[in-house]
Amino acid sequence: MKAVLSKGPGLPDTLVLEDVPSPTPGKGEIVVTVKAVGVNFPDFLIIQDMYQYKPARPFSPGGEISGVVKAVGEGVTQFKVGDKVFGSTGAGGMAEEILIAANRMNALPDFMPFDEAAAFLMTYGTSHYALKDRGHIKPGETLLVLGAAGGVGLAAVELGVAMGATVIAAASSQEKVDFCISKGAHKGLVYPENPLSREQQKEFSDKIKELGGGGVDVIYDGVGGDYAEPAVRALNWEGRFLVIGFPAGIPK
Repeated sequence: MKAVLSKGPGLPDTLVLEDVPSPTPGKGEIVVTVKAVGVNFPDFLIIQDMYQYKPARPFSPGGEISGVVKAVGEGVTQFKVGDKVFGSTGAGGMAEEILIAANRMNALPDFMPFDEAAAFLMTYGTSHYALKDRGHIKPGETLLVLGAAGGVGLAAVELGVAMGATVIAAASSQEKVDFCISKGAHKGLVYPENPLSREQQKEFSDKIKELGGGGVDVIYDGVGGDYAEPAVRALNWEGRFLVIGFPAGIPK
């Protein structure tokens, strides 16, 4: 079978396509024919050895997949050959087939296509846990989403609206903000390019407060960098700040 492999740390142009042996399932395992694979920011970090999860090389990137069960190992009762599944894999998804523990997979509903399923868990799972279990967001509260046009950010926008919050979508361009508003965000904010001067940080914080009617209740920060501090300064009393990622740099 064909697989995309990472043989050494580097950017995506270091990945290679090679033939590798097809896997055979052991006890509690299944082999899935991959139909779609999600591509997320952690995948970009993993191939550079910049993430906490470091699979042994050579490995195939791809941390979430959808597909069809090709073979089942001993003791597997929840799936049979031909079942449609999706789930998180950590790595291994950028291959024609993947060997995975059966308990890592979920049954794929008939209404969900393969491509949507492969892009679902990392984005919506992360955002649902953050907003519900960590942010404890409540109807009527105001939610600011930094990096709102990205994968987890857009999921946070949609989930925040569904949970009854007033959602402010912040992104790096008006085009991205308009896209978020088309997906349900109530208000939008374009932030300047990182790094920000102290004056720009203050202006950013003041704009958040203005849009939030004095402040915001929950901040979903998928950006980091110089955006984190001014956002924190716009929090209401008993506000919650959710650290999701920091592609713009670790906040200081």
